[in-house]
Amino acid sequence: MKTCVSSYSYSKLLSSGKYDQLTVMQLAKDMGFDAIEFTDLQPPEGESEADFARRIKAESERIGLPIASYTIGADFLNAESLEDEIERLKRKVDIAEILGVKVMRHDATGGYKTAEKAYKGFDQALPVLAQGCRAVTEYAATKGIATTVENHGFFCQESMRVEKLVNAVAHENFGLLVDIGNFACADDPSPVAVGRVANYAKHVHVKDFHIKSGNGLNPGNGFFKSRGGNYLRGAILCHGDIPVMQCLSILKSSGYDGYVSIEFEGMEDPVEGISTGLENLRKILEMI
Repeated sequence: MKTCVSSYSYSKLLSSGKYDQLTVMQLAKDMGFDAIEFTDLQPPEGESEADFARRIKAESERIGLPIASYTIGADFLNAESLEDEIERLKRKVDIAEILGVKVMRHDATGGYKTAEKAYKGFDQALPVLAQGCRAVTEYAATKGIATTVENHGFFCQESMRVEKLVNAVAHENFGLLVDIGNFACADDPSPVAVGRVANYAKHVHVKDFHIKSGNGLNPGNGFFKSRGGNYLRGAILCHGDIPVMQCLSILKSSGYDGYVSIEFEGMEDPVEGISTGLENLRKILEMI
């Protein structure tokens, strides 16, 4: 497995204006990562996303830092039309091609947002989600890019649901971005969840959370509630309660040998938090 970092991990630095998506690449390189992944490109005003992607690709080649994955939002369930959302995502595949990535992640949905949620659940949404994901991955396959969804967004988060989606799409070019931490947002134990979906992994996020029982008081700033009412807060990798080594060992046993990308969401200084996480990740990869 090779180390990677999500540009999302540097959100505080990007929002402060100290770095942008071009200059943050050198920071990731200096930290010692093998690759970087990008979440939602942010071109300067007046520059197209395609032209900005070309500049990012050129910088990647200049400093010798591959771009492992491209991550974007999507919602097949609540878009104005399924066909429009599919076409929009195909244009994002074109951006992924410019970046030179082999994996792209898009969301499936955040769930029903109307009165329908009172009587419709994941099984009712599944045919629409599968249709959208299949259309996008068929297009991406012509460009040599695998597509994935992530266990993300509460509605489409636990392992049984994302496994159902992969099985319904039933296309070898489509799989999962397995985020070992995100299962906790749906109160799905990470080792059980990772063991269930490891064979579908085309990319991996290593994320850690501090987890407190929902049976106690809200711990305060930085914590949010899981779907089952527990309290979670982003943590430095291996400082929290996600069994990181166990999950990565499961993935390795399944045959996964791709990039393992740190997605840091902690309250700590991002440079310190990401660097410490990378040190811990390297130790784990040497041990498993």
